[in-house]
Amino acid sequence: MEPVVTAGLDGSPESGSAARWAADEAVRRGLSLRLVHAWAPPPPTAADIPVPQDTQSHWAQLLLRDTQSELRELHPGLPVTTDLVPEEATAALLTAGAAGEMLVLGSRGIGPVRGFFLGDIGLHVVARADRPVVLVRAGEQRDEEAPCAEAASVVVGLDLRRRCEEVLEFAFGAAALRGTVLRAVHCRSLPVPASALWYASPEAAEAVARAAGQELCAVLRPWQERFPGVRVIDEVLFDSPARAVAHVAHGSALLVVGRRRDRPALAPGIGPVAHAAIHHALCPVAVIAHD
Repeated sequence: MEPVVTAGLDGSPESGSAARWAADEAVRRGLSLRLVHAWAPPPPTAADIPVPQDTQSHWAQLLLRDTQSELRELHPGLPVTTDLVPEEATAALLTAGAAGEMLVLGSRGIGPVRGFFLGDIGLHVVARADRPVVLVRAGEQRDEEAPCAEAASVVVGLDLRRRCEEVLEFAFGAAALRGTVLRAVHCRSLPVPASALWYASPEAAEAVARAAGQELCAVLRPWQERFPGVRVIDEVLFDSPARAVAHVAHGSALLVVGRRRDRPALAPGIGPVAHAAIHHALCPVAVIAHD
């Protein structure tokens, strides 16, 4: 694995924000940055129909060069390389992302105002990538430009029914690098007698919360010992995980969620929690593949 953060560029404002976020993260981690633009040349056509391949290639090279110059100006000591890949975008990004520490992509339409459209390429990459993928929307502030940046927490959503070491490692590492708090959130359903309207039982709810909190603490304890400088706030919520994670992450520096590698063939590729986080969270979202 190469010590590099990879950012996909397509010329959109979202990919520009992603590239700037990736540059900040590369500096934070002491890694280099690679900018990737994938361009699959059009198929052969009739001889009398001109194909502006040179124009497209020139535009792509200009995009990479201009972005590289911008990021070198922002971070004079950051090694920034560019890669124009003559391949379909999803395949090119998956290959590039697999070779480095993480892949950073622009995400369109996050939040209720602009709808629920990330884009086929981004969704396919998130669903198939083995390395962490971070989605950044347009206009995302760089950390040093955001007010009270060091106070903004990293939020991680946890499903305690499955092993989540990869998710916790990324979340604790991100919080440690930023010198900020890690909020570990687990959502749990109440048992029927406690949640039924005709038999509300605060005692039952308290017992469920206590048991879930103990389980969450047990999962977090080894990572707190490994990252003693990270202050952890653990929370158990009685809510839908898909609904809760985006709400809890409001105002945070980063939201970290998991994606099962072994999802059933007919199930959605990224799962409901990651899907909701990507489309609704008003902060960068890291999706971590786990067993």
